[in-house]
Amino acid sequence: MKTQARVVVVGGGVVGVATLYQLAKMGWSDVVLLERHELTSGSTWHAAGLLPLFNMSYSVGQIHKHSLALYQSLEAETGQAVGFSQVGNIRLAMSQNRLDEYHQYGCVAETIGIEVKFLTPDAVLEIWPLCNIDGLVGAIQHPGDGYIQPADVTQAMAIGARKLGAEINRQTAVEGFAQKPNGEWLVKTDQGEIVCEHVVLATGNFARRTGAMVGLEVPVMPVEHQYIVTEPHPDIVKRHTDGLPELGVLREPDGSWYLREEGGGLLLGCYEKGAPICYPEGPAEDAEYELFPQDLDRLTPHIDAAINRVPAFAEAGVKQVYNGAIPYTPDGNPIIGPAWGLRNFWLNEGHSFGITAAGGAGWQLAHWIIDGEPTIDMLGVDPRRFGDYASASYLKVKNTEAYASVFTIHYPDEERPAGRPLLVAPCHDRLKNLGAVFGQKAGWERANWFAPSGVLPVDDWSFRRSGWFEHVGNECRNVSENVGILDMTSFAKCRLSGPGAEAFLDHLIANRLPKTAGRVILAHALNSHGGVHSEFTILKEAVDSFYLVSAGAYQRLDHDWLWRHMPEDGSVQMIDLTQVRGVLVVAGPKSRTLLQRVSNADFDSGVFPWLTAQNVTVDQVETLAMRLNYVGELGWELHHDMTCQNQLFDALMAAGSDLGLKPFGIRAMDSLRYEKSYRLVGTEISIEYSAYESGLERFVHPEKGDFLGRDALLAWQARGNAHRLVTLEVHDVTHADALGNNPIYHGEELVGRATGGNYGFRVGKSLALAMVRPELAALGTDLRMKILGTDHNVTVIPESPFDPNNVRPRS
Repeated sequence: MKTQARVVVVGGGVVGVATLYQLAKMGWSDVVLLERHELTSGSTWHAAGLLPLFNMSYSVGQIHKHSLALYQSLEAETGQAVGFSQVGNIRLAMSQNRLDEYHQYGCVAETIGIEVKFLTPDAVLEIWPLCNIDGLVGAIQHPGDGYIQPADVTQAMAIGARKLGAEINRQTAVEGFAQKPNGEWLVKTDQGEIVCEHVVLATGNFARRTGAMVGLEVPVMPVEHQYIVTEPHPDIVKRHTDGLPELGVLREPDGSWYLREEGGGLLLGCYEKGAPICYPEGPAEDAEYELFPQDLDRLTPHIDAAINRVPAFAEAGVKQVYNGAIPYTPDGNPIIGPAWGLRNFWLNEGHSFGITAAGGAGWQLAHWIIDGEPTIDMLGVDPRRFGDYASASYLKVKNTEAYASVFTIHYPDEERPAGRPLLVAPCHDRLKNLGAVFGQKAGWERANWFAPSGVLPVDDWSFRRSGWFEHVGNECRNVSENVGILDMTSFAKCRLSGPGAEAFLDHLIANRLPKTAGRVILAHALNSHGGVHSEFTILKEAVDSFYLVSAGAYQRLDHDWLWRHMPEDGSVQMIDLTQVRGVLVVAGPKSRTLLQRVSNADFDSGVFPWLTAQNVTVDQVETLAMRLNYVGELGWELHHDMTCQNQLFDALMAAGSDLGLKPFGIRAMDSLRYEKSYRLVGTEISIEYSAYESGLERFVHPEKGDFLGRDALLAWQARGNAHRLVTLEVHDVTHADALGNNPIYHGEELVGRATGGNYGFRVGKSLALAMVRPELAALGTDLRMKILGTDHNVTVIPESPFDPNNVRPRS
């Protein structure tokens, strides 16, 4: 074993080997893999080998797509057959809601270049003659889908990595890590020590244990998964004898099962509710090729559903049952990227569809390590999307839920109940008593909308306008006509201070910092390639103190980004204030009147202008009032000590009773922000788009001097931008607005995609924000957009269709 390397990859399953291969493929041959036993001896060896392209996530979809392309080239490159059977995949639909899901997925697939065909029930029968098509309303097919032999594809990548100079050490157990003063990592094994620049954990079922070696509570915990292999069935054997093609993979999401051919018989896998968590603290030290006892009783309803759909399954005897561990995360997506709070320490863990994702995950992680950035937006899989709340007890309920939800309909407004409520603002119960219907983001309970008296406070999920549409519209109108109150305690909040704070922030962000205390700006931190990594609201509190607010969903991500770029000389200190400061937003034309009633401060524009902040007292509660909001109305964010929130809330509600003060929720806020063309991190703002492509010119000032990503941004602009953010009016909409990832066409040519959409109640129009080719971004350009399988004409309109001159927030 080497004693020095650039990268050490820990874990010899398909994910670890793929990471090693991709690093070597990109030119880093001085890389080493350490495997405690044999390659594939964890979860890889017993995987069913499916390669499902279906995923509603834009980033995960691209990862899966890359994997399939890679696997098809490996045999020619390495000489090792991988057993790739490109038999296609059919996913059945038994309801219109399921078809809506497929149409929304079809939008995602089209924008990233994955072929999807829509099938009638009769077409399903023609392709899959053993299928009973009763009760079907349609299906989709991935012609490029199929399955692969997990051990073979792993060995092919291992051969390829070795040919490129990588080293693989089997029977080598990692015992610990230590970071040296120069930043290098010392990896301690039972075979000696190795020093490296970077460490990658790809340890599967051992993720929590290996993470704990460096103080990380990795949000991964495996779940038991069973599949059944039958004896050969005469109908399938006859098909082979007759020279007919192998049947494709068949999935019935409503029955929560998948089925494919295996050795002349069938292989059935199920995702049941209540599947047991396993290895909560990791497998035993000597665990290898481990399976659990079979428990087919858990699968009975799914087996019955499969027999109803494919009666032949009941006619073949059971040959073998596999019950093995699959790593899971609380949302079912893997964690790929940097570990928080550590430098040059990377995670590639939590792969519940590890065979499908391995090649693509290794591809992006290799780019991240070598180039400093991934090439696609990885927010959906970034390890820092979870926070400290993701404890072992949380994982036990959420990972089981994620497993059981693999085949559920993934509505855009879906909210899963397990492990909730977890983090709640003090005013939570008050909002609940006012009819709040809650969702959660990053562990925080947030009011999505409010059910009026006489309406059950129960969500109604759909890809179309749901039962809450009318009530959200009323909330929007009240904010626009009177005044609304919104709990945004979930915001990420921190203070940066110290003699180096101003210089540090000035170099981190593209905007100019405020020159005087009390001024507020919106600022963007670019990555090294000129894309946008983070967005912050920044208040200058004093010469050497700044208060930063960002999206609650990205608390760990944003704060880790700040930490990674802070000087190491102690000249800047960061204090996380997220869980000690609450935030209530008051917005609407009567918000000034409301605040004047509860405070002796002067809220007039001449004294308290837009984009400024003041410390005021509201009913004896010391409050930082920041004059800005995300809905495009006159309003203030009221930041306060969490312990005083209910006193503040009660004072506002009492004082506003005759002003029409009512609470509003996240869904109303989202509708209101589209009418202002306000961007959102992860949709309109992304590392995939330059700050200029996202239309952030007024927040980017290269003339101020050097800042992170400045030169790369200017070079990107000089090469020519490929996209431009536009606001679209969507015509002839009756029941379904754009949801994001909707393909946009000019004639028959794909020219862009919607980043999101909503109905604007103030302007009475269906709206969307979209990235299109720059030459098609001119006002008045007519294009075409697909929503749930229906084409709609769309027109590029001016930004901020409501109050384009910002008269209201400035008033």
